[in-house]
Order: sequence, then C-alpha cells, then structure tokens
Amino acid sequence: FKEMKQRFLSFKRNKYLRNLEHYKRLSEAQMPKFMVIACADSRVCPSRILGFEPGEAFVVRNVANLVPPHENGPSETNAALEFAVNSLEVENILVVGHSCCGGIMALMSLQDEVISSSFIKSWVLVGNPARSKTKAAASNLSFDQQCKHCEKVS
Repeated sequence: FKEMKQRFLSFKRNKYLRNLEHYKRLSEAQMPKFMVIACADSRVCPSRILGFEPGEAFVVRNVANLVPPHENGPSETNAALEFAVNSLEVENILVVGHSCCGGIMALMSLQDEVISSSFIKSWVLVGNPARSKTKAAASNLSFDQQCKHCEKVS
C-alpha cells in the first residue's frame, strides 16, 4: 500500500494539480464520447492501451468483455450500457477483447454435461453462442487455437 500511496501522491502532484481547471470541469459533469466494454484482466488496461484521458471514455470491465442479450434480464453491463447511451449520450461503443483471455478459456473448457453453480460458469455462458460457433467452425484446431477463434467471435 505504501507504493500505491506514493503513486497517488505523484498523480496528484504531477497531473491533478497541474491541470486543476480540467479536473474541476470533469467534477461538474462527464461527457465522454466513447463507451468501452473491456475485460477485467489486470494485464489489459483499456484507457492506457487506447490512450484515453480522464473524461474521454466511460469504461465497463467484466470477465471476457461479454455483453449479455437484453432478454436475459438485468445485468451490470447492460445497466451501464443503458446509462452510457441514454444519459451520457456516448457517440461510440467499443467492445475490446484481448488474446489469452482466461474468461474465454473458461468458456471453451466447459463440459456441456457438467452442472455447476459457480458465478464464473453462469457469467461465461453469456458467450455460449460464440463457443458454439467456434466448436462448429474450428473443432479440428488445438484448444489454444479454438480459444483464439472464440476471442474473435465473441
């Protein structure tokens, strides 16, 4: 935590205090042009990768960057999507995936006949249409190649 505190103090000194007017405007209202739905993977930071500054993107992260179908009922991702579109009036929505995604690996390794009550299984099953397409189109490929295929399809 000591290092984290130092990083915060460095941010405050080198970014926040040097751009006080900008951060004051941000505190009054957010008006991002982009919504980004990205994976929660700690190795992949969408704001850093895409070069967004504070206030430019409304970012939602979840396991495997999945967007559940509306008919599945409420979800945090769909609530954020509704808020971004209806309240923030974002102009662009990006769904950003990445390679070697653990969520996609979990989805692809599920056994059809296995019953599980885990939160992870329930969540990654949102990607089942992509899994089915991958199994149909790429069943001859290795597991890793199937995962790469599914990352693109999902």
